[in-house]
Amino acid sequence: MKDVFITANSIISPLGFTSEANLAKISKEHSGIILHSDFSTSPCYASIINNKKLDQSFSTLGNSKMYTKLEKMMILSLQDTISQSTFTISDKTALIIATTKGNIDALNNNFKPERAYLPVLGKKIQEFFGFKTEPIIISNACVSGILAIAVAKRFIQNNYYDNAFVVGGDIVSEFTLSGFQSFQAISDKPCKPFSKHRTGISIGEAAASVAITNKNTEKEAIQIIGDGSCNDANHISGPSRTGEGLYLSILSALKEAKIQPETIDYISAHGTATAFNDEMEAIAFNRAKLEHVPLNSLKGYYGHTLGASGLLEAIVGIHSIKNNLLYSSLGFDELGVSIPLNIIKNTIKAEVNTFLKTASGFGGCNTAVLFKKMTL
Repeated sequence: MKDVFITANSIISPLGFTSEANLAKISKEHSGIILHSDFSTSPCYASIINNKKLDQSFSTLGNSKMYTKLEKMMILSLQDTISQSTFTISDKTALIIATTKGNIDALNNNFKPERAYLPVLGKKIQEFFGFKTEPIIISNACVSGILAIAVAKRFIQNNYYDNAFVVGGDIVSEFTLSGFQSFQAISDKPCKPFSKHRTGISIGEAAASVAITNKNTEKEAIQIIGDGSCNDANHISGPSRTGEGLYLSILSALKEAKIQPETIDYISAHGTATAFNDEMEAIAFNRAKLEHVPLNSLKGYYGHTLGASGLLEAIVGIHSIKNNLLYSSLGFDELGVSIPLNIIKNTIKAEVNTFLKTASGFGGCNTAVLFKKMTL
């Protein structure tokens, strides 16, 4: 099988419009989650990108009035990643787009309703950058972002493409807020993943992108060494009580990577701060013999960014490898799951060579991807 590497990345979020700006804020434990009262529902804590700042940044690329908020976020992120990339767009370059709700706000603003269709979103991104192949849309609940990395890896390893650009994003809308509120899953304060005092999620919005290729020129490369994706078929919105789907996804990733659990230095968990998700993850990690591995959730910084979350959090993990820094799991205080986990309480220096990124979502979907630092 071909080796596959991530060579460039970019994050657009309330914490900044580059990956470096985001990491600077995370290292100081700054969160993008604040109280918002401009929704028709009751005020809630969320992490939302400032529209004026977004339009100002986008003005160097195009007319902001011609694009939806999500499109602008994705284009800004992808433009940054393409400018850093070691390869150019060709007929062997895939465009993979990850999102949960896409342009759902197009149903309530000045755009035509058809703009809400996912293929239309894909076409807009394709046309802006001149991609020569049809976009591939990954919309599989909250695993979409990290699953898109796994899909790109598999396409490249099976010779469908030589390389790929992956971009993921979602926005905060009345639609998504009302949906989570109907589950009584929105926290009345900034979310607290894995905490005894957690009361639910904080919603967030972001876009993130990566360049993935089978050729590497960096001295310290980040290789994607294994992945797994398994649906536990438990419930439309509730995870398996035994963590079955996530556990099997982790085992699949470990098997492909040909490594043992004890070689993993860090876990970037999904960690939504809901009662059932965090407990399920704890069970799955213990079943996989990973309970002693340092672990965090980044939802305390960004909120739950849905289809962007797995991709965004993988990028932060990649920078953890490069910088040998493990960032605190913001919001954590007292362990609130029934079995042990090694939650990162403070940002610390640590040698990180291999890390695991996991995600789980509605419909029982689960994905696990392993990354490793390779020195040439």
